[in-house]
Amino acid sequence: MRTEILNNLDNPRLLEQLYRDNSSSFKREFNLVYPEIQEKLIAQIWHARINFKNEEISWGTNKELIFILVASFIAGLIAKIPDFTGISQDQFYTRNIAFIVFPLLTAYFAWKNNIQRKSLLIVSAVSLISVIYINVLPVATKSDTLNLACIHLPLFLWAVLGFAFVSDKPNNIPHRLDFLRYNADLVVMTTIIIIAGALLTAITINLFNLIDIKLENYYFKYIGIWGLAAAPIFGTYLVQTNPQLVHRVSPVIAKVFTPLVLITLVIYLFALLFTGKDPYNDREFLLIFNLLLIGVMAIILFSIAEISKNSNSKIGVILLFALSAITVIVNGIALSAIVFRISEWGITPNRLAVLGGNVLILANLLIVTYRLFKTMKDSREIMKVENSIASFLPIYVIWIIFMTFIVPLLFNFK
Repeated sequence: MRTEILNNLDNPRLLEQLYRDNSSSFKREFNLVYPEIQEKLIAQIWHARINFKNEEISWGTNKELIFILVASFIAGLIAKIPDFTGISQDQFYTRNIAFIVFPLLTAYFAWKNNIQRKSLLIVSAVSLISVIYINVLPVATKSDTLNLACIHLPLFLWAVLGFAFVSDKPNNIPHRLDFLRYNADLVVMTTIIIIAGALLTAITINLFNLIDIKLENYYFKYIGIWGLAAAPIFGTYLVQTNPQLVHRVSPVIAKVFTPLVLITLVIYLFALLFTGKDPYNDREFLLIFNLLLIGVMAIILFSIAEISKNSNSKIGVILLFALSAITVIVNGIALSAIVFRISEWGITPNRLAVLGGNVLILANLLIVTYRLFKTMKDSREIMKVENSIASFLPIYVIWIIFMTFIVPLLFNFK
């Protein structure tokens, strides 16, 4: 990107095309090279354009707002299906909770990005097959494969959402990275919306309690569930129309939580040596261990996505390298514990799921750690760190498909 910018400063049309193809990468590389070309008028114009910050809140177009309102209403209706049909809430939400939001978000990006008809048909067919598949799986009092399918299905629908997000360019690495950033921004925005909604709920209920009107049951049964279903949809709308809202929060999260998590993991490893806890025989301990890995991996991905906007941050790169290296050690302990349990007691669906997930995370972490090591010597290598993350996403998706659709068949739905 840097070379293309420098070689085409006198070609406004191609510069515009580069910007539209990947605005985030263009902005980052242009700002890095700007000190070398700041004497040129075209460079000054582009610098002012891409660094302009709009402080006002945008509500998008009327069509987009109507789409979001309708989608939020439909999400609430889906969430209320157990009340309308008499289906057990446990059975419905266990299998279908992902369908409350993901298909609607997928429809939003498919509409917004105007994806090709062929791609739209594929997305629609995959979503329909998924909802039929998960609901026709045999009902059993205890089924590990059913639980695994229910756990991995939201991840599969998340991958479908990613396909709609990147439009008709699934192999475009920068677009995949934009999808990861969207997820990070969405988590922040949805959390804020839910906290605000919880405060409004508390105030509303207590106000009516003062005049002896009990709203608790009615409020949570109707308004509350609609609000929870609509939160990620409305959060997506705000993130897409007002990216500046969370761009100020994300760097703070990256800078604060990376060193805190690093310190916590170092202390945790030392404490592990003295407490006598044994991940090789303690199943619950091993489960928490793996949840820890997933959480740390998410923080690393989030931090890299943010720090790449300022590749001159040496301290940030060093902290991320240290966090990645420590996490590799933690992952190695968890992986050895899983292999030990399989060798002692045999393979089960749960052990297979944990083994596969850990192998993938470890492979991804090793690549990320190596790239971060290279970045400490050359700040331009941060792009390769991002690429190594985005390039690994299809491998995760393949594993998710295997766990969702193949494993239940292999183990005869047990």
